[in-house]
Amino acid sequence: MIGGGNITGTTYFILFGFSDFPRSLAVLIAVFLLIYMTTVTWNLCLIILIRTDSHLHTPMYFFLSNLSFTDICYVTSTAPKMLSNFFQKQQTITFVGCIVQQFIFSTMGLSECCLLTAMAYDRYAAICKPLLYSSIMSPSLCIWMALGAYMAGLSASFSQLGALLQLHFCGPNVINHFFCDIPQLLILSCTDTFFVQIMLAILTMIFGIANVLIIMISYGYIIISVMKITSAKGRSKAFNTCASHVTAVSLFYTSSIFVYLSSSSGSSSSFDRFASVFYTVVIPMLNPVIYSLRNREIKDALMRLQKKRGHC
Repeated sequence: MIGGGNITGTTYFILFGFSDFPRSLAVLIAVFLLIYMTTVTWNLCLIILIRTDSHLHTPMYFFLSNLSFTDICYVTSTAPKMLSNFFQKQQTITFVGCIVQQFIFSTMGLSECCLLTAMAYDRYAAICKPLLYSSIMSPSLCIWMALGAYMAGLSASFSQLGALLQLHFCGPNVINHFFCDIPQLLILSCTDTFFVQIMLAILTMIFGIANVLIIMISYGYIIISVMKITSAKGRSKAFNTCASHVTAVSLFYTSSIFVYLSSSSGSSSSFDRFASVFYTVVIPMLNPVIYSLRNREIKDALMRLQKKRGHC
């Protein structure tokens, strides 16, 4: 394996995955395959619907289509390998494959953090500055915000990649997980991981704490603005436009924090692995449902699409 520019004894890792549930193999394959296919299908359909319906060409749905794109890449970085390993006696992954998987997973996850923050700012502009909304959330700004989210995720992931390539792996090569997660890799390293842990702590503060703080500040202003609305119906309508985003943010951050706090030591119990499935596979499937459920604009767009097909 390549580490710090040298060749070490280990050339591959063994992904333990769900090997401790041999009797449930068929059920796990069916459930995870269904979830993966549903996730990709729903998110892809949402992207196509937003792109083809001119009524959905707004900043909110622009960011939503980007969120769906990151979710497809996010789940694809782990789920196909996990599913293929169910059919292998020795569930291995090469060093290069492991690093690539971690890089894509990290890039998409961190980009999603930034996109959720951009969506919070969009809701702030829509509710707190309604008369200036069109000028504030201009198409060029939306594009730059989306590009900024991806560039931030890429930059942070390249930093992690550089740090991981400096580590040596010459001892045990069994990853007690279904994908190459950083805490699991650090515990297998033969070299000191202090620098990597410091870097991860800094990135956590930047992408975790900073993004959550911006989201909370945005919603603080939103709550103040909404409470000034005299009509109860108006307040309810304003809050409903934020409900989907709040739900998505809550699920993403609470599940991520729970899993990474429980696995910070590098160990991974069966419960931790199933909990990881929730934020790596299930949440990307739920996002299009969360944003479509009780969303009148999405339902109207689907009706318009059905009418177009009926006329063809």
